[in-house]
Amino acid sequence: MNGITQKNKEIEQNLIDAGCSLSMIKKFFFYMENNEKENQMLLLEAQRKKLLDDVHNGEKKIFCLDYLIYQMQNQS
Repeated sequence: MNGITQKNKEIEQNLIDAGCSLSMIKKFFFYMENNEKENQMLLLEAQRKKLLDDVHNGEKKIFCLDYLIYQMQNQS
């Protein structure tokens, strides 16, 4: 990524903040340099799906804890 522009730095920071791996970020910029917007979008959509799956898995764990807490509070 020679001659990194301010906009590219901002994009890179956004990808880092979104939890993207270094290899994914490199692919993203490779696709950007080669005008492969569709592949960039596929990378972003895959990361979004991963993050959403993580949220749903976290929710399931919270429900399990909530159920256990409920059971313990309502024991005789």
